[in-house]
Amino acid sequence: MDEQDAGMRVVHLLRAITVELDRLGERFAAGHALHPTDVRALICLLDADRTGTPATPGTLGAQLGLNSAGTTAVVDRLERLGHVRRERDTRDRRRVLLKVEENAIALGWDFFGPLIREIVTVMDRFDVAEQATIERFLDDVHEAVTRS
Repeated sequence: MDEQDAGMRVVHLLRAITVELDRLGERFAAGHALHPTDVRALICLLDADRTGTPATPGTLGAQLGLNSAGTTAVVDRLERLGHVRRERDTRDRRRVLLKVEENAIALGWDFFGPLIREIVTVMDRFDVAEQATIERFLDDVHEAVTRS
């Protein structure tokens, strides 16, 4: 492939962003006695909450690619650190739901908030049509990565 091709330039930019976001995640994890998988688990749980999707240990394990024992270890660590709690589902008492504690949300905002605000500011530089294109592009890239 031609390295000067617009598609390849975007691939390289996405890779560079991914590397930097991974480094930030690692720094956050190290600063809060978390394993990188713990950080990914918190992100999955926050995303589930944002979309109104019930988060169970089974769904979390599937998202993280962990077996039951590995998922239990992650949830136990996060619970022990006070970042996550287990709750019985009020509709089905046999089912356990996972909830992120407010202190974990505050830690995330303290660390990632400045970057989030900066990204929102960057997005505000684009008009509504451009923003829609950017969102569509990122959605399509996310789907492509997920399929891989």
